[in-house]
Amino acid sequence: MSGIGLAHDGTIAREGALSRVPEAFAPVVVASRARITETFGSTRLHSAYLYGSIPRGTAVPGVADLDLLLALRHEPTETDRADARTIETALDRRFAQINGVGILLSGTRTLLSELERHDGGFFVACLCTPLLGNDLAGQLPRYRPTSLLARETNGDLPLVLPRWRARAVEATTEADRKALSRAVGRRIVRTAFTLIMPRWGGWTSDLEESAELFGRYYPEHVEQMRVAAATGRRPSADPAVISMLVDRLGPWLAAEYMAVHGEKAPRP
Repeated sequence: MSGIGLAHDGTIAREGALSRVPEAFAPVVVASRARITETFGSTRLHSAYLYGSIPRGTAVPGVADLDLLLALRHEPTETDRADARTIETALDRRFAQINGVGILLSGTRTLLSELERHDGGFFVACLCTPLLGNDLAGQLPRYRPTSLLARETNGDLPLVLPRWRARAVEATTEADRKALSRAVGRRIVRTAFTLIMPRWGGWTSDLEESAELFGRYYPEHVEQMRVAAATGRRPSADPAVISMLVDRLGPWLAAEYMAVHGEKAPRP
């Protein structure tokens, strides 16, 4: 059975659009566009994109975060990163609708490179909604839910696990543990979904749906995956939850992923 999230030709459809932005977040998007233009200008900025629940139309005021990607004409510098952090802070303080702001920076050459074709390129073409500048999607291919796409988007989980363990040790406050559990829960569910994506034959970014789809193929792990999905939406400060995700579910998922799809091509 073919899944959802596909265009008529069987390729993965772009999941967001400015027309889907909920009314409560419209002022946030307008302010984001203005701040990015004012700060980066056309000299540094090639294009900017929204991604996540806001352009998908599923964002909940007071819960959703604002996710942005800036594609720069050059590779990001420390000045670029500092300017991005300033924008993050200003928008987060101004709008109660959002619960945090995250800005990713990347050079256009990197996003369009062969190495990033099925990772950063896929992210731009299918998961990002154009906000400013010329859309890079026109220079990227159409994507299908293949094992190659799975491997290049999420085939690096074994490299991520040690960093999570280190963060768990360093997470001494409730806020630290919640931030970690949210990131881990989301990444585990998205990796689990791409593990079964080629068999299911479609695309979704919904955490709960991803967990249930995963459960069709791995019912013995579905309860743990449901916890991961719930934690990705509502972070937990419980060390036992973090340990389950990082020390039990994560290592199993990494090993199964390597067996099914292989390892992601190394990055510099």
